[in-house]
Amino acid sequence: MPPFRGLEMSSGLLFDILLRGFLGLLFMELERAEPFTRKIHIDELWLYKNPRTDSYVPTTVLWPLVFVFPIIVICLTFLVTRDRIDFYQATLSVTLTLGLNGVITDVIKLIVGRPRPDYYWRCFPDGAMNTEFDCNGDPALVRDGKKSFPSGHSSFAFASLGFISLYLAGKLHTFTLAGKGQAWKLCIFLIPLGIALSIALSRTCDYHHHWQDITVGSTIGILLTYLCYRHYYPPLDSPVCHKPYSALISQIEIESIKGSKGEQVKWI
Repeated sequence: MPPFRGLEMSSGLLFDILLRGFLGLLFMELERAEPFTRKIHIDELWLYKNPRTDSYVPTTVLWPLVFVFPIIVICLTFLVTRDRIDFYQATLSVTLTLGLNGVITDVIKLIVGRPRPDYYWRCFPDGAMNTEFDCNGDPALVRDGKKSFPSGHSSFAFASLGFISLYLAGKLHTFTLAGKGQAWKLCIFLIPLGIALSIALSRTCDYHHHWQDITVGSTIGILLTYLCYRHYYPPLDSPVCHKPYSALISQIEIESIKGSKGEQVKWI
């Protein structure tokens, strides 16, 4: 039985790796796809004539924060606990979260095709609009200008930093009886969420998103990270919230085997 069991685990791990690779490749393809071109009526043009500004949180800052920071937290936790199972399960959880978030967010962007608040100036850099609304701006900027809903910055920020909040809360037992009355644990849980919220709100300040975009994007990110985290870890109010399900299952099986051996000795 053990050899077959090991083969099954290896196959499952291989599938997990291939799934995340597929999600990553699909995300990159979707990033280059052309979104739906939505008709803009004259009476709503004011929504898309905000000035063009640089991002307060550019992608050169966002991507390292989103992809590297969770791995740093997981690695630091491993250095303290030396728990390899937790390291693997946490990595699987956050990578699944980010992969699903990227694909789902981009699919919605492409289907909806909502113009950004600064779309007019992307479309007509010289300010001279034609009656057919045929854009003469940089095609890449125009294409990106039709991907306002939902906010990718917001969804990725809450997917990544939201995972960190859940992960640290589980390790510190923030919401169990052991963590009650310890404000510093609650603050550690809230800090990553506060950073994610700041990133999301900055997207309205630099006129790259409407408020509805960041609301829906943030909701997508936090829901996906909670779903994927709970797929690998128990509820945060559980006494064993610091352990992944795979470790708990192994522990139960070991105790079951010991119990069976004990019963056999008893009857000999």
